[in-house]
Amino acid sequence: MSSRLFVLLIPFVVIAIFWLMARYEGRLRHDPTHKGYFERNGMVLGIAFISLVALWALFLVVLPYLYMVVESFHPTLRPVERGGPKDVLTIAQYQSFFMTPTGDGLNRTHMGAFVFSIIASIAVTALNFAICYPLAFYMAQSGTPQKVRLILLALIVPYWVNEILRAFSLRLLLASKGLINQVLMASGLTDAPIDFLGINVGLYVGLSYAYLLVMIFPLYNAIESLDKNQIEAARDLGAPWWRIHKDIVIPYAKPGIASGCTMVFMLAAGSLAAPQFLGGPRTLWFTSVIYNFFFQAFNWARGAAYAFLLLAACIVFVMLMLRLFKVSLGETIK
Repeated sequence: MSSRLFVLLIPFVVIAIFWLMARYEGRLRHDPTHKGYFERNGMVLGIAFISLVALWALFLVVLPYLYMVVESFHPTLRPVERGGPKDVLTIAQYQSFFMTPTGDGLNRTHMGAFVFSIIASIAVTALNFAICYPLAFYMAQSGTPQKVRLILLALIVPYWVNEILRAFSLRLLLASKGLINQVLMASGLTDAPIDFLGINVGLYVGLSYAYLLVMIFPLYNAIESLDKNQIEAARDLGAPWWRIHKDIVIPYAKPGIASGCTMVFMLAAGSLAAPQFLGGPRTLWFTSVIYNFFFQAFNWARGAAYAFLLLAACIVFVMLMLRLFKVSLGETIK
């Protein structure tokens, strides 16, 4: 039943993709300030680009998620039982997120992991913004070209190293016998090593560091196009620095801020390596729960249900960010 329903939905998905593209093209055609898509690229290249984007979106984005949603409404069965009389649509996988398998209480373990992952991802997003905004402003408005190139090089070069190796390196630095604790004790600032990993300092540092570039580049691109004369005029009129950022820079950079925050949140919420390597012994990240269902318990139906809940939470966060900054989805990709 699952495969049959999945196949039946494919034509509707294809039609929806091309309908959205045609609608967008129609809007541009009636907009006097924009040239039509085919007018800019030609008929052959235009069709080729649309086909490639449609195939990419269909086979790498839409169909996997669609199959995951369909799979989440099926019971946990052995492979030989799939398609049989027991293979019926059910919401049991979603109920298992809220209730224990025996049904006598709340599933506090998985619900707690979900809530902690969402809150921690929001905290990582806020921390990333606090770090990247001053740096992006300096690079876009104050720094000389030579200094900007050096800063960009310093930011990019560490990402040539694999994410897992970076996580291991941070674990070595933050461990009880790591370099940071040894320096703190040698300088007399602490008498005993601080359990940075146990109190999740390593988790927040690792996630913030992993997605630093994802935040800083949208901010830099947004702030760079701001006319410097507006900032100079505000300074000449006696506006304090915080007022300049509050009334001029941040409102102008809202699309970049929304884009960076949504991407960092979604990547942090879906991260797997950093929470496993840098989280404390009592830290349970929600993606680890999903991973265990898929690859250890081989319970794909429940793993798909949990993954869909995480996806829904990420979509809600994106919509809230767009509403908060009063920008459209199209503005965040300019």
